[in-house]
Amino acid sequence: MDADTNDLLTRLAADEERLVFEGFDEDDAWRLGSLLVERARAAGLPVAIAIRRNGQRLFHAALPGSVADHDHWLQSKMNVVDRFGHSSYLVGTQWSAGGGNFDVDARVDPRTHAAHGGAFPVRVRGVGVVGAVAVSGLPQADDHALVVDTLTEFLAGR
Repeated sequence: MDADTNDLLTRLAADEERLVFEGFDEDDAWRLGSLLVERARAAGLPVAIAIRRNGQRLFHAALPGSVADHDHWLQSKMNVVDRFGHSSYLVGTQWSAGGGNFDVDARVDPRTHAAHGGAFPVRVRGVGVVGAVAVSGLPQADDHALVVDTLTEFLAGR
């Protein structure tokens, strides 16, 4: 594994350890989703956004320029979080760094599971992963960065 990939994996894992909620309810989903929308609108980003907890979609927004296919990607990336308990970007990067092909080797349906950046676990301290927040519409590193940057701001304000 090259140094850049190793650094990326280290950063992705550190983000997951750092971005943990004390609790997560419907109001939190609304506030977090609204902050994501605000940030995406300010930058003119053509994204779709979703937040779910325990299988229930608590927030969804489709901004100008997003397309229906983004909803499929949101769901597929969140399915990876549900299955593996980590961000879709971390899972995909781990597979490629290990020389594997997620779509072939992960033993999940590639039509319903996408290990591409943009979905991040909603982890509650003392509980574990209870859901996911996802963005789709940009290159995977940018989808992931939008979620992580917004989560960082959101959790710092609590």
